[in-house]
Amino acid sequence: MRIRTTHQRITLVLQLILLLEAVLAIWNQRWFTAFLSGMIILITLLPLVFERRFRIHIPPDLQLAAICFVFASLFLGEIRDYYTRFWWWDMALHTLSGFLLGIVGFLLVHIMNEIDDIHVHMKPGFVAFFAFMFALGMGALWEIFEFAMDSLLGMNMQKPMLGDPSGLTDTMWDLIVDAVGALVISILGWRYLKNPGQKSLLERWIDAFVARNPQLFRR
Repeated sequence: MRIRTTHQRITLVLQLILLLEAVLAIWNQRWFTAFLSGMIILITLLPLVFERRFRIHIPPDLQLAAICFVFASLFLGEIRDYYTRFWWWDMALHTLSGFLLGIVGFLLVHIMNEIDDIHVHMKPGFVAFFAFMFALGMGALWEIFEFAMDSLLGMNMQKPMLGDPSGLTDTMWDLIVDAVGALVISILGWRYLKNPGQKSLLERWIDAFVARNPQLFRR
């Protein structure tokens, strides 16, 4: 309970920072910043929506990791321009996105494996492969979104590197580090299914998710 309270307090602090940024942006008529700050606040409320609307309980550690990622990528990265100020910021966040999306992909197929209504049972290797491809596929969709925003709205989401104004190098490095993060999670997920006694950070998150959502695991 103490850990959950700490996570809630950290989330509240991040939301208050975003709210202050939105108010200041409106005051200074920076409408895009105000809109983006508001959207980030809504995204940070998604775990609460999942819990109340769909009865899906996300472990506090995983909630905080996802919220911090959104805060670091959209607020610090886009609004505070960390992508330009720190050359490694984009790569670090894409690696983290590979981790998080790999976890989501793993949990999706793990749930399908355990539901009685779906008469399939996938081997650990395929579950890990699905998690890897899911994370990489979502990363590719994000790169398409960045390209579309830059082409249609004249934004600078791809952050072209020095000597490569096309943004291709940035896109390829983003996909590479996405794959690295997804591969790490896939290996840990495979190890979890093969050796349930292993207790890495991922295994603890998976165990916490299963314990908090017994209705999803009925086999």
